[in-house]
Amino acid sequence: MKKVERINIIMRYINNRGRFTISEIMQEFNISRSTAIRDIREIEAMGMPLVGEVGRDGGYVVMRNAVLPVVRFTDNEVKALFIAFMATRNQQLPYLKSRQSLAEKLLGLISENQQDDLVLLNQILLFEGTNPNNPDLLELSDLPHPMLEKLIQLLLLDNYLLITVTEEGITKSYPIYLLHLYREKSLWFIEGFGLKEERKQIFPVDQLIHVQPCPMKERLSKKKIVEKLSKQEEAINLVLELGPKAIAQFKKYHPLKVSISYTSPYQATAILRTFINVNQPEELTEITNWLLFLGADVKVREMPEEIVKSLQERLNLYCP
Repeated sequence: MKKVERINIIMRYINNRGRFTISEIMQEFNISRSTAIRDIREIEAMGMPLVGEVGRDGGYVVMRNAVLPVVRFTDNEVKALFIAFMATRNQQLPYLKSRQSLAEKLLGLISENQQDDLVLLNQILLFEGTNPNNPDLLELSDLPHPMLEKLIQLLLLDNYLLITVTEEGITKSYPIYLLHLYREKSLWFIEGFGLKEERKQIFPVDQLIHVQPCPMKERLSKKKIVEKLSKQEEAINLVLELGPKAIAQFKKYHPLKVSISYTSPYQATAILRTFINVNQPEELTEITNWLLFLGADVKVREMPEEIVKSLQERLNLYCP
C-alpha cells in the first residue's frame, strides 16, 4: 500500500474510532512503530485535531469540536467514483437532479491531473443507455418516477406506509409494511407486507399516485410480520448446481425471489434453491425461459415435472 493511500485510510480509521494508540495502528495496518509515529505526526501536520493522553495506557484522542482536514482521494478512488457516476447517469435513479452539483463538488476536491484523466475517461467509456453521439443526453424515459424520492424520504422515517395505486384505471389504497424498494428490468417495485391481507405484495412504482405514513393505530410488529412471512414460505421444489458460466448468466439476470449460495471460496460454484408455482402459467413460462438462459453449465438436483415438460416442449420447437 502506498504511503498516501495508507495515511488517508488511517485518517478515516482514527476519526471513526475517536481514541486510539500507536500499538493499535501498528497492528491494524501492519507497520512498524516508527512508521506509525511518522504517519501520526504527518496527519497532525495536515491539521487533524489530535490530543495526546499521558500515562502508561495513553494514546490519542480526536477533538470532536474541531475542524477536520480536507478529504483527499487517491487516483483509484477518484476513478471509481467517476466511473460509478458514468455507469448510472442514464438510469432511473432517485435524486437525479442532485448528481450534477455533487459531481461539481467532487471535481473541486481533486487535482488538475486527476481532472484530465476523468476527461479522457469520459471520452472513451460508454455504458448501457448512453447515447454515443451525446453521452450527456438524458431522455425523458430515463427520468425516475416523481414519487420515488418522496417514497424514500418517508421510508427513512417509517416503514409503515399507506400507498395509493392505479390498477387498470381503478384506484386502490393499501396499508403496508415496506420490505424492499428494488429495481428490476429498468423498473422500480415496492415489495411490502399487506397489513390487511397479511401476505407479501408487490406494486410497480409506476402505478403509485400517493404515499403517506400509515394511519393505522394497531400495527403488527416487525417480529410478527417476519413470523407470518416465514410461515407462508412455500416448500423448495427447484434445486440446481451452477458452474462458473451459469453463475455469470445468473448475475446478468435472475427473477427477484431466486437467490444462490456459493459453495466454493472463489465463487466458482453455487447452489440455487427456490419454490416455483407450477400452477401459474406465467411463472412457469418465465422460469422456463430463464433456465434456458442459464445455459448448459447447470446440474439438476430437484425439479418439478411440469418444468421438465415445459423445457422439453420448448426444445422440441428448435429440434422437431
